[in-house]
Amino acid sequence: QVQLVESGGGLVQAGGSLRLSCAASGRSFDSYAMGWFRQATEKEREFVASISFNGGRTAYADSVKGRFTISRDNAKNTVYLQMNNMKSEDTAYYYCAADRHLKSGSDLPWEYDYWGQGTQVTVSS
Repeated sequence: QVQLVESGGGLVQAGGSLRLSCAASGRSFDSYAMGWFRQATEKEREFVASISFNGGRTAYADSVKGRFTISRDNAKNTVYLQMNNMKSEDTAYYYCAADRHLKSGSDLPWEYDYWGQGTQVTVSS
């Protein structure tokens, strides 16, 4: 069983930056692919970014490509999402997820086995 805890959410002005962190429990973190998803009010959950078990491969949704960067530090059992040049459409609840099986990650939420509680990100004009 894996416990995931997100942090770093909050209020930021359009054009600003914010960094989210996801801390994982356990001793097998370095074998899990990780992903970030978000869900705006009255909208479906959507893929944001993923990273392979060793950090060697990353993938991004078109809407955030060039602005967001996913990274991980396996020694600290932590995955990060650096968000730059933020826009109002980035406002959402952000979730961290872990996948025990797919080493390269996935953009499909049902591929992930564990989810954090989420953290709110709000972008103001």
